[in-house]
This record gives sequence, structure tokens and C-alpha cells, in this order.
Amino acid sequence: MKTAVSPRPIAWISTRSPDGVDNLAPFSAYNYVSSAEPVVSFSVPAGDRDELKDTARNVLETGEFAVNVAAEALAEEMDATSASLDADESEFDFAEVERAPCTTIDASRVADAPVTMECTLYGTMTVHDRLLTLGDVRHVHVDEGVQTDGQIDATKLETVARLGGPYYTDSDPIDLERQF
Repeated sequence: MKTAVSPRPIAWISTRSPDGVDNLAPFSAYNYVSSAEPVVSFSVPAGDRDELKDTARNVLETGEFAVNVAAEALAEEMDATSASLDADESEFDFAEVERAPCTTIDASRVADAPVTMECTLYGTMTVHDRLLTLGDVRHVHVDEGVQTDGQIDATKLETVARLGGPYYTDSDPIDLERQF
């Protein structure tokens, strides 16, 4: 399934635990759900709260998370943050990723991410073996370098996406523009 549904965008999600530890991890089971009132979603393996990944547990305990767009320039650091660390260790430190403060939530964001969406928890839903998490986007940081006329320009946003297995891909557009 993961190979057939590709490329998959990567949500490089940052959270802060109730103990103040900054967490950062990539998730390719991610997308937007609503654009008029922006809502994004990501899913992780379901389980009891003590079995959940740090990201999901932090979101459930604090009600906040940030989605940092994974850019080509930070692909190696993004991949490094998928390491399994103890809950009291920060992937920001482990992968040497520079932090920046968020505006509306109590979590750090990736300083060099071209786009970051600050989210509050909209809700969760268990779907078979996955915990689907929905987040209301409360604030968006957009680097001027990826904008044209005040809008995000897809040709300037060099994102990384996930393919099946251990593979990633980049966002080079093909020579075909949507006609309808």
C-alpha cells in the first residue's frame, strides 16, 4: 500500500512534551483535509498511550503540534529525526536542526523550513491499526523565498516526498500543467 500510494508528502512534525522536551519526527501518512478552514492530518500506529510514538503522545497530552514542510535542503536532517530516541532526548539536538519559536503554540519549529503550520488538536480517530490525528492550522510561517506575489509558489518549494521502502523523491515539476 505504501508503495502504491506515492509520492507521499512528509509532515516533519514538531511537538513539545509536557516535560519540555522538543520532539521532531517525519510522517509520510499525512495530508490536508480542509483548505477553507485549514485542517491537516497524519496517522501513526495506534496503541495505548504509553505505546504511542512520542509525537502522538505529545499531541494528545498538549493539544498542539507544528507541521514543518520537509525541504530538499534539509532531507538528511529530516531522515535523521526518524531515529528511535528515548522520550527525554530531542531529535532537534540529535540531528542538529535549528529551532525557532512558534507564534501561537508552545512548541519549537524548524527554523529553516520553508513553510510551517502551527496546529491545535481538532480530534483523533482510530482507523483499524492507525491513530488518525487532525489539526486545526492556527498560524502559517512562509519563507519569502518560496513566494511569488505573496503566495506559495510550487516551483520554488523544493519539497521531499516518500516513495515505498527506504526511498525519497524530490518535487521537480513535469512538463504538464493542469488544464481543467
